[in-house]
Amino acid sequence: EMARSTGILITLLAVVFTAHALTPSKECLRAGGNLETCLRGVASDPVAESVVNSFKEAFGTDPAAVFLAPGRVNLIGEHTDYNDGFVMPCAINYHMVAAVSPSDDDDVIAVATDYKNEQSRFSLSNIEKVKDPFWSNYIRGVCKVLKHDRGLPLRGMRIAIGGNVPQGAGLSSSAALEVALGSAANHLFAGGLGPREVALTGQKAEHWVGCNCGIMDQLISAVGKGGHAVMIDCRDLSTQPVQIPDGYSVVIVNSNFKHELAGLDSEYNSRRAQCEAAARHYGATALRDVTSEQLVAGRAGLDEETYKRARHVVTENERTVAAAAALRAGDMRTMGRLMAESHASMRDDFEITVPPIDALVDIVSAVLASNPAAGGGGVRMTGGGFGGSVACLAPE
Repeated sequence: EMARSTGILITLLAVVFTAHALTPSKECLRAGGNLETCLRGVASDPVAESVVNSFKEAFGTDPAAVFLAPGRVNLIGEHTDYNDGFVMPCAINYHMVAAVSPSDDDDVIAVATDYKNEQSRFSLSNIEKVKDPFWSNYIRGVCKVLKHDRGLPLRGMRIAIGGNVPQGAGLSSSAALEVALGSAANHLFAGGLGPREVALTGQKAEHWVGCNCGIMDQLISAVGKGGHAVMIDCRDLSTQPVQIPDGYSVVIVNSNFKHELAGLDSEYNSRRAQCEAAARHYGATALRDVTSEQLVAGRAGLDEETYKRARHVVTENERTVAAAAALRAGDMRTMGRLMAESHASMRDDFEITVPPIDALVDIVSAVLASNPAAGGGGVRMTGGGFGGSVACLAPE
């Protein structure tokens, strides 16, 4: 009733999360002509099957490799990753798929299942961004980084991509695509890259496309663990799994208010520039190195808006560390309080929420508060902001 009164179209995306392995089975990498074998390990996944079928229709043969990579939801730690800080996301049971075969030429031909099997073609000797089809830029970016930065001996490829990670919902569909494709190419061309290197490749590709993101989205897609969130130190890329307590589920609610992060003039990139300016003001390598006490003591000379951006990052890092401890201890009331504080900070200091998101948070908060005997839980916006989804930790 509250949702209807606000005019919000709500989509319940997931009530549990699991991380699909990047390589669902060794047989999947040697798919040959056996689709059933290829899909073993992903429970005859309909998304993977659809992508494989698109590949076969476009190129008349089976793919040599099929890789899946999950989307993600971030429980806490927003816009802290590119400030060398802490984040605590988890992989979800929505994923992107890349079906790939090498070719004997220098051309990459890609078909997008989610865009009515639209095709894009480019040469590895001249990789440039295009306005249309825009989705192909993520493929171009991954190929460019693998070839020119990682030194992989890429040849041409035939590629089909698709997935069920909702685009524009703040669940990192582009990062999942980058990790899936990067993993497939790394396998086919014996690149020897580990999960972290694949994630860094995807991050650099995203920068090339136009969004100066941190490492969180690609890294959780590469290292996610079922039944756990993952505490990530974005400075040294160390990871620590944190189990979600029994009796709780991660619920994602999509506002259907789509955001757009790519583009040099985006609000996302503006926030990053403000954070970097604040770090220079405090004489720090990154805002991760600034404490709350230093933030207040050294604010003279910093404009109010940039100070608010810095205050969000500094306090969000503190909240994320405390949230990991609360989750490990099963203290869901503290976890809920920290998630609420995180959302308020994103709304008031970082200014990246929108009315539909705030309304959803209010609705879910009221539901959680109406059942105190359940033991607590929390809700906040998740993702880069300006739309997307809210993440809830709720008693089952």
